[in-house]
Amino acid sequence: MLLEGKKALIFGVVNDRSIAYGIAKQFKEHGARIAFSYAADPIKRRLEPICDELGGEFMFKCDVTSDGEIADGARLVQEQWGDVDILVHSIAYANREDLKGRFIDTSREGYKVALDVSSFSLVALCRAYEKLLNKGGSVLTLSYYGAGKVVANYNAMGVAKAALEACVRYLSVDLGEAGIRINAISAGPVKTMAASGISGFKSILGRIEEKAPLHRNITIDDVGKCALYLASDLSSGTTGDIVFVDSGYNVMGV
Repeated sequence: MLLEGKKALIFGVVNDRSIAYGIAKQFKEHGARIAFSYAADPIKRRLEPICDELGGEFMFKCDVTSDGEIADGARLVQEQWGDVDILVHSIAYANREDLKGRFIDTSREGYKVALDVSSFSLVALCRAYEKLLNKGGSVLTLSYYGAGKVVANYNAMGVAKAALEACVRYLSVDLGEAGIRINAISAGPVKTMAASGISGFKSILGRIEEKAPLHRNITIDDVGKCALYLASDLSSGTTGDIVFVDSGYNVMGV
């Protein structure tokens, strides 16, 4: 098993359709020890049966917009485990009104929310857990094609994901000094709770089936398998990279 005994901390599971759930499932099947965070009590209620199902060792609350809660979470993880081998950041949010219409109409507050939750949170978590991550450890985050190309209605989230990918590159230098890798998976569209807020999402799924080389939409298992590779020693020489899991859609021209 590729992750036998490794300690994996996963941020972002909200239900069993989440990409982070697909990642956690693959990690568990390959021997990892798992713990979960949740942002608020309503998510906690949905996460508890998932934690039981996947044998999670503990759960804790962490609103990533709060430096205090991030620090409290890191202290709890240190008390429970002492150290961490894998950190998965699968967190993104933008106000619904900023995921439709024209990007130029994005509000200042909406822009700040999207960048804070979807991008800066990765920086904040890496800083909080830097001393707990073991040499050879791996940090993973989730991006999307809209970070580099214009996708209708993705708007503020596209800009936030572009910032996220830049963070991955800069963090690879800082974390690399301690032998820690960081990479992003640019996942194709998946029917998740987050995706449901994007106007016209169903048409995006149809376009992938029509245009992508594999002529199918991806699954959370597809993403989980890529995450397994990036979390394991098989990717020991890979850091600062953006790996596409999108049935090849990103290679297609007009």
